[in-house]
Amino acid sequence: MQDGKNIIGYDRTRRGSVTFRTINPILNTENDTIFYEATPEEVEQAVTLAHQATHFFGETTHEERAEFLRAIADEIMALGDELITMYCSETGLPEGRAKGERGRTVNQLKLYAGLLDDGSYVEASIDTAKPDRKPMPKEDLRKMMFPLGPVAVFGASNFPLAYSSAGGDTASALAAGCPVIVKGHPMHAGTGNMVSSAIVSAAKKSAMPEGVFSHLNSKGYAVGEALVKHPLIKAVGFTGSHGGGRALFNMAAERKEPIPVFAEMGSVNPVVLLPEILKEKKEKWAKTLAGSVTLGSGQFCTNPGIMMGIKGSELDQFTEILANEILEITPSSMLHPDIAEKYDEGKKMMKAQDGTQVVAEWGEQTQSNTGRQTILKVKASQFRENPKLHQEVFGPFSLLVECVNIEDLERSVALIEGQLTASIIGTADELKGYDFLIGQLRDRVGRLIFNGVPTGVEVCASMQHGGPYPSTTDSRFTAVGEDAIKRWLRPVCFQNCPDALLPVALQNANPLNLLRRVDGSLTHSKI
Repeated sequence: MQDGKNIIGYDRTRRGSVTFRTINPILNTENDTIFYEATPEEVEQAVTLAHQATHFFGETTHEERAEFLRAIADEIMALGDELITMYCSETGLPEGRAKGERGRTVNQLKLYAGLLDDGSYVEASIDTAKPDRKPMPKEDLRKMMFPLGPVAVFGASNFPLAYSSAGGDTASALAAGCPVIVKGHPMHAGTGNMVSSAIVSAAKKSAMPEGVFSHLNSKGYAVGEALVKHPLIKAVGFTGSHGGGRALFNMAAERKEPIPVFAEMGSVNPVVLLPEILKEKKEKWAKTLAGSVTLGSGQFCTNPGIMMGIKGSELDQFTEILANEILEITPSSMLHPDIAEKYDEGKKMMKAQDGTQVVAEWGEQTQSNTGRQTILKVKASQFRENPKLHQEVFGPFSLLVECVNIEDLERSVALIEGQLTASIIGTADELKGYDFLIGQLRDRVGRLIFNGVPTGVEVCASMQHGGPYPSTTDSRFTAVGEDAIKRWLRPVCFQNCPDALLPVALQNANPLNLLRRVDGSLTHSKI
């Protein structure tokens, strides 16, 4: 039963008077539950509890934290169809998408539990003493990773499960040993509240300290700002707009003790279409890209927002087929009236720019909050002259940039800012002749895709979901996959520490049987 309260440690509170409801975007009506925005006192209580839990939680064994993460997965699944119903009522997304995202969320938790079972994420490194070394003796030095402390996580609008309360940021931070406070997204507060209740239930069953997790309701900016500025918060995870991510980054940098903000802030994910592939498979790629642009009503950070090709009959034919294919797809509801409105504003702005032409736009009547897919095209020279054409339009939209030749294409790619992904589509033989272009794309992205579309992010060790600014605030890290845990850890070195006082991972006997770097070589051996 939804009560609209904040979840602070093991308590549920509603001390404030600011309230809000979520919206069913398909019905265009408010849902029933009233949610209570967290007060400054509730924020303070959540952070204090997280701080108090930090030492105990950070000292839990890998096995204990792995058990906790698996318990969260079990508790989420135990919510059953009630969670799916809530998800759909707050997002307008279909049941299949809800169940798929729930599966991804649960699998992420299990992935990090497996990483804890392995233990190698602590990156244990040992350089033993050499007292007889000349001209100076060498000290005994041992290093490993430790949790940063309490982490504030901001729920994402477009992924109510996989990037929100129990999403990748939360799962990886808990795996690292960091307590988490989630600022729930107001568009899916009910979904977030249900999942957060499951996390608390798992924490109790796993004997985790109170304060290891809290969930705060918020419809405005005050709660998020208070969390980022609080001196006991040690890091921030965010998925959302460039404006929101940059504002949090600036707040964190201006603190007396600056802290890292790992923000994913959007991407246009350029797709480059080479000439030879269009001669052979223009139909296939037109259909594939139409599906990618409209998938989830275009509400993915990996939506292909720009396509680029070289002028000619093959590109003309591809464009015509793409227009037909994209209009064969029935438009779907967007996540919220505000998102639908901003999408329409973004399209209108793009269409108003000099040189843009409509290739295809859904023109039939639709329900409220529906994302009507649109493809525009523009000449490369006008694309380069107008930075507004480089911006993301969040929704089922893409801009086709028509280049005169390969040099024109390379000059256009040179002006594209940092992105999460870029795709290059070509035959095996022609790809060999575009080394410089491939290098240009590689330098601008975290994931370079050959003969594929950007939508779809595999959760695995080799995935990089992050890119150069402005797609993220730090291109060295990923928000997806095992390495996401590195965001919430810092190295500590122990010099000449007695073996009995060392963390277990660094002790001579290697009781955890970790793969460690000892005097330059990776080994499971004892010292």
